[in-house]
Amino acid sequence: MTQSNWDLALSALGPILMGAIQGTIPLALVSFALGLVLALALALMRLSRLRWLSAIARVFISIVRGTPLLVQLFVIFYGLPSLGLLIDPWPSAVIAFSINVGGYAAEVIRAAILSVPQGQWEAAWMVGMSRRKALTRIILPQAARVSVPPLSNTFISLVKDTSLASLILVTELFRQAQKVAAFSQEFMLLYLEAALVYWVICLVLSTVQSRLEKRLDRYVAH
Repeated sequence: MTQSNWDLALSALGPILMGAIQGTIPLALVSFALGLVLALALALMRLSRLRWLSAIARVFISIVRGTPLLVQLFVIFYGLPSLGLLIDPWPSAVIAFSINVGGYAAEVIRAAILSVPQGQWEAAWMVGMSRRKALTRIILPQAARVSVPPLSNTFISLVKDTSLASLILVTELFRQAQKVAAFSQEFMLLYLEAALVYWVICLVLSTVQSRLEKRLDRYVAH
């Protein structure tokens, strides 16, 4: 790599990092938070005794998991305007990513809830708790510990998937790399630099995930 390429890489690092701080990370955090709310609702619908409610959740999850995220993003940003519903790029990305997270995380949460021993339900009922109280005070806290590893992996995947938002002109990490690459014509260099930044972010998140799992493991009886 020549000195000029080093200079270009260093000068591009600032805009790329700003794209990560101002675009990628907020987009991932907001989408993941909203996606978890949707996932919890879908998981509870799947576990509902009402068959029609469970069926709605099952079909929704099947559609989300059975279609590419890119297609979902394009349907919201490019498809909905044909129906008279125009949504700006950033909200479109948030909606698409939240729906995608909701579809995948719903099954994680449902499995975590089912992993809690039936005896926990019975103990809650014996002390007079309603099904709702037992769920919120006994079952969900235990299920949360079980679901931390897979949900953390979902978040890490989401951080990488936010690069797709560049296709609808959302200014984030990869979009900034594209701008610099288009100006300098050094596509390989800038795309590799963007990949390196993504890798570092995911490495940090993986470290945080590992420490969180160890901390939560202290409260689990062996």
